[in-house]
Amino acid sequence: MELGFVGLGRMGGNMVTRLVRGGHKILAYDPSPNAAKLAEANGASLTTSLEGFAKLAAPRAVWVMVPAGEPTEKTIQALTGILARGDTIIDGGNSKWKDDIRRARELGPKGIHYVDAGTSGGVWGLQNGYCLMVGGDKEPVQRLAPVFKTLGPPDGWMHVGAAGAGHYVKMIHNGIEYAMMQGYAEGFELMSESEYGLDLPAIAKLWMQGSVVRSWLLDLTADALAADPKLSALKPWVEDSGEGRWTVDDAVEKAVPAPTITASLFARFRSRRENSFADRLLAAMRNQFGGHAVRR
Repeated sequence: MELGFVGLGRMGGNMVTRLVRGGHKILAYDPSPNAAKLAEANGASLTTSLEGFAKLAAPRAVWVMVPAGEPTEKTIQALTGILARGDTIIDGGNSKWKDDIRRARELGPKGIHYVDAGTSGGVWGLQNGYCLMVGGDKEPVQRLAPVFKTLGPPDGWMHVGAAGAGHYVKMIHNGIEYAMMQGYAEGFELMSESEYGLDLPAIAKLWMQGSVVRSWLLDLTADALAADPKLSALKPWVEDSGEGRWTVDDAVEKAVPAPTITASLFARFRSRRENSFADRLLAAMRNQFGGHAVRR
């Protein structure tokens, strides 16, 4: 199948490589010359501008894999002026599902289909395949099925619903991921403080053998601990890309209790605070009633 592809970062570039290896013809664009050259070396054809996608055979399909928010918005707006009735724009990034609903509604009168593909797999997707949660109308989704099948492992993609459903399911997926990661982090920290001198990398590997807490995240944890058991090379700074916040917002809006996901999001915020005012105030209060304080 012929497909346009915008965004050749670590994830996008690997997706293009997997598609080319699967026999698809990819016309790719990225403003970074180095990223474009790498995609070309891996078998993709290049265009030097978004306008180049007009030469794709109709009905055209262009996959957008750029950062969520303004970069995605501007790219889709530009493509809207290039593509025609019957063409499809696929957003494979981490857009908010409410933006998907709006975009699909805006593109509808122009006859341009909009498909949102929540994409999970990270830098390992080239090797293992990507789990794809796809939203949009049935006709364009079915037409793009060969692309989804190539990108995913066996049974690795699903049409989950109308426009926005793909990114909504991916958002909840990421909220759960936050909570799982936090649970592992707290458990391993507690073991690191035990009196037994536990071999944490070995325990992580052990738990991968039939344990009810085994997962790919635990497998990656074992690899990280094996490479650096004390994690001394890392700063305790954990970023979030937005989906955790949106998950909590949605839980509040729907009055659905999600305390574990909420706590894991706040733990990430806490990781970025050094010498916080709150901690200093706690110390001040403790000193006021108990006379205990550590001065700088």
